[in-house]
Amino acid sequence: MNFAPTPKMLEWQERLMKFVTENVVPAEPLFRKEMEANRAKGNQWNPTHEVMDGLKAKARAAGLWNMFLPASQHGAGLTNLEYAPLCEIMGRYPLTSEAMNCSAPDTGNMELLERYGTPEHKEKWLKPLLAGEIRSGFAMTEPDVPSSDATQIQSRIVRDGDHYVINGRKWWTSGAPDPRCKVLIFMGKTGTVDDPSPHKQQSMIIVPMDTPGVKVERWLSVYGYDHAPHGHAEISFTNVRVPADHLLLGEGRGFEIAQGRLGPGRIHHCMRLIGGAERALELMCKRALVRKPFGKLLSDQGVWRERIAHSRILIDQARLLTMNAAFAMDTKGNKGAKNEIAMIKVVAPQMACQVIDWAIQIHGGAGVSQDTPLAAAYTSARTIRFADGPDEVHLNAIGKSELAKYMAPKVKA
Repeated sequence: MNFAPTPKMLEWQERLMKFVTENVVPAEPLFRKEMEANRAKGNQWNPTHEVMDGLKAKARAAGLWNMFLPASQHGAGLTNLEYAPLCEIMGRYPLTSEAMNCSAPDTGNMELLERYGTPEHKEKWLKPLLAGEIRSGFAMTEPDVPSSDATQIQSRIVRDGDHYVINGRKWWTSGAPDPRCKVLIFMGKTGTVDDPSPHKQQSMIIVPMDTPGVKVERWLSVYGYDHAPHGHAEISFTNVRVPADHLLLGEGRGFEIAQGRLGPGRIHHCMRLIGGAERALELMCKRALVRKPFGKLLSDQGVWRERIAHSRILIDQARLLTMNAAFAMDTKGNKGAKNEIAMIKVVAPQMACQVIDWAIQIHGGAGVSQDTPLAAAYTSARTIRFADGPDEVHLNAIGKSELAKYMAPKVKA
């Protein structure tokens, strides 16, 4: 097992960092001002984003576009291990992901449409997503059931002739308040509800946002942040009719699709969190070297040296564990790497929350204000502790797997 970067990995990292340094970093304050102006007008969901559109044009021209996809699917042809360090850079500078058309939930949705969509689906939805002309959402979580157990999803997808009729309510559908969001991937129960296996009752279906009966009820804040221009929404689906061919892969195969979608997504999330933690540590160190309360630099105080040291240790541990998971996915597949994926999904968000929290503490009031990226980074890191499965579910799975190694094999009667 060798995680040393190959010449190919180094080339991509150098290209990405050059683009970030020359384009993304100068754009950050401009983007913030643009969003502040939109909010002042009560129009934070404005579909026009001059700063981001400019970054996208530059990224495409630089060949830094759809890098998460295999070469055969219009991407860069990178393995999970090769792509992971690029996600870390994107997490350090959050505008980068969308600028390069590599942001969630579009990445996962594009992968689903490429794998399971019909030629018509790909022409209508995948093509504009790949071009960055539209955005998408993933409607899975529901407010009335414990979403840590997706078998309890209650939304229904019922066959009616040449159509499916959809009824239900979803929330935390990321991207839905954004006017650029034109299509959803929706998960619900189909006619397979009588199947004795609860994991074969769910299906996924394509739902255009402009379908009658689809209503964005409200946008949801995260610790007070609206996360515009993308955001998160609660959506109701009332007698929503879509053509039967919009069902992906077949009835009862929703969990199968979800596992393929969430595996790579968790790697991306974790590496982006590591990037965010690296930026928080950088800000922590710079602050410690200039602030001098009570006549002594913070960098000369033992407590802050310890927190800086622990931050370095925690970040490097999380990175190595995540790279190991990426390697396992490349060599064993998503299913074979389920334990490694579960471990990083627990470790990376907890690490990021701790490191960012220390960075906030050393900045005092500035740390929770809009003057640093720390408060926004913390809200994102804290959210990931239950997005794509809460810590407790992953820990339970890891514990069961570990115990199974020491259990006596069952004897067949």
